[in-house]
Parts: sequence; C-alpha cells; structure tokens
Amino acid sequence: MASKGQHVVPQDGKWAVRKSGSDKVTKIFDTQQKAIAKGREFARKQGTELYIHGRDGRIRDRDSYGRDPHPPKG
Repeated sequence: MASKGQHVVPQDGKWAVRKSGSDKVTKIFDTQQKAIAKGREFARKQGTELYIHGRDGRIRDRDSYGRDPHPPKG
C-alpha cells in the first residue's frame, strides 16, 4: 500500500476506511459509496490520496487531494 492516504477496503461483507500503513480500521460502512464519501473527506482534509479497492481487494480507482508530483499537462 501507499505510504500516505486513505483506503476504502472490503471488510467482512461491509466497507471500511483505513489509513495507509495501518491495520486498524477508522470506520465501517454498509455500502462502498458511504465509505468512499468518508474516505474522500479524510483525504481532502489531510491533503493525501484516496485509494478505492474492489471486492477482490485490488485497487480499482484512486483520487489525489494533495500536491500531485505529476500534474496533467495542458
């Protein structure tokens, strides 16, 4: 996992928000949508990344709320 950010991960049939590098869950939700909303809120406040995992545990999407080292050109 990445060194900074929040992860939305499956947890015993529900969805959890967990800080990168931690095994401790910050909060558990019934739906992935609710977990993403809370994870996004945490990531924005901290200026970090939000990693959204699928049911298989693999990262399926990512949003950046900090200083992007490779911002889009154009």
